[in-house]
Amino acid sequence: LLNRQSKISTRCTHIRLCVCRMMEVEVGRHNVLLVRSEGIYSAIGNQCTHYGAPLSKGVLSGHRVRCPWHGACFNIQTGDLEEYPGMDCLPCHTVGRERVAARQTKRIKSMGSRVEGVIHTILLLGGGEDGILVCAETLRQENFGGRIIMVTRDNLLPYDKTRLSKVMNVEDDSILLRRMEFFHKHDIEVWLRKEAMSLDTEKKKVTFDDGSVQSYDQLLISTGCRAKGLECPGKDLENVKMLETPEDARQIHVACMGCHIVIVGTSFVGMEVASYMTDKASSITVIGSSELPYQKTLGPEIGKVTMMMLAEKDVAFYMNDNVSEVRGENGKVKEVVLKSGTVIPADVLIVGIGVIPNSEFLQGTPIAMDSKSSVIVDKCMRTNVLEVFCGGDLATFPLTMAKDQRVNIGHWQMAQAHGRVAALNMLNIPTELNSVPYYWTVLLGKNIRYTGYGEGYTDIVVKGKVEEQKFLAFYIKDDEVIAAASLNYDPAVSAVAERFAAGNTITKKEAEYVATHIPLSHCKLIIIFSPGRQTDTSTHGHTL
Repeated sequence: LLNRQSKISTRCTHIRLCVCRMMEVEVGRHNVLLVRSEGIYSAIGNQCTHYGAPLSKGVLSGHRVRCPWHGACFNIQTGDLEEYPGMDCLPCHTVGRERVAARQTKRIKSMGSRVEGVIHTILLLGGGEDGILVCAETLRQENFGGRIIMVTRDNLLPYDKTRLSKVMNVEDDSILLRRMEFFHKHDIEVWLRKEAMSLDTEKKKVTFDDGSVQSYDQLLISTGCRAKGLECPGKDLENVKMLETPEDARQIHVACMGCHIVIVGTSFVGMEVASYMTDKASSITVIGSSELPYQKTLGPEIGKVTMMMLAEKDVAFYMNDNVSEVRGENGKVKEVVLKSGTVIPADVLIVGIGVIPNSEFLQGTPIAMDSKSSVIVDKCMRTNVLEVFCGGDLATFPLTMAKDQRVNIGHWQMAQAHGRVAALNMLNIPTELNSVPYYWTVLLGKNIRYTGYGEGYTDIVVKGKVEEQKFLAFYIKDDEVIAAASLNYDPAVSAVAERFAAGNTITKKEAEYVATHIPLSHCKLIIIFSPGRQTDTSTHGHTL
């Protein structure tokens, strides 16, 4: 199968390629991905180390395979993780002439520890993001022998924050990315429940809320953002909730059982909370300031379908409206009053209307920030201050695939990439950020995948039918695809992400051809469009 070539014809189009270049095989009790690339055979674990997706259903491009679910990439020769999300590498199995010898299901890349006599200190300031964890691990993987201090205001070790709005009764232990034993083994200090209050970049010192002061040689700031609250009467009543920590998630889960809940905000988090509560709350009402959910990011058609999906589960929507007052009784929420005059009964009010950067402690420092108080960095995650780096939700950075437009992207995967790039540049290993944004959301057990940067799109080309909840959408700007989203069309979004990662474009004409000619089973062919070729739609021809 791995040697067989196939010829695929689709209406005046002929493509010749090795279709079966990777195949899932069972070796003992292990699931192995057997790969043939450029005549070389290799065998790696078949389950993505992030959430266990079968890589055999992913996208193979050059030396790496991309996960069909969330876009993580692995080197097919070494099994090393090359693109996030996820923390662990794949096992790399021995390939003989007649057999494959399989070992473990995942592995941690080889890491060093502190070296006696090395006094260089790298301080990592975090706030719930795992960018600082990736930075610390990358430093040790590159054999940095100095002191590493991770500081977070949370009371938990770094954890998978994406789970909080999807599984709200989550236990702390189940979402930890690493155990304390891991940090001890690799000499990474972890300080919990400490928040930076001020920074002296000349003396290279950070002062914390408990009065302690820590000096550094190099600094990574990844303090993220916090939830933005309501500004109206009644905002401080009991049972007005915001989702920021695992404890918040558990409290919301308990408070909402069998109750009337109101969710303010139709962001990804707000919609996921509504989805999670459909079989738990007595009633669910969602308040949105726009006409449709996700209107700016995913477009009106997809926004309308997501609203209909939840409406079928008796979720009520009040769009183009805002909260003007929260009324209470005995100190607890009783009613939510909208600007339109509508009054909605409520036992619990969940607020998800945006975020505020945790950058107050940088005020008065020479670190450059934009008008929204985000820290400005270059492609190496360096600020304008020597030896001070920034990443995660707090950073605004040049995005390669958006022609170096400065952006602020609060995606889990991007925060991890920031941490790695910062670590390498701290060690004078020149590395620029080239990651392609990849995001996913879950509504009623169905996954919407998204890749790219679609801000400012002017047109959408859709393959499939949005109303049937099976589609691939291309977001167009200046006759080029700048982002893609899908539902029940895996691994199409991963294929588009791989195309973006290669630095190649997908034209509007190519997107239209995919939408009308290429069947779902061949959606991986998106990645082999030849850039710069002309499309002759008048004769139904298309060059790949």
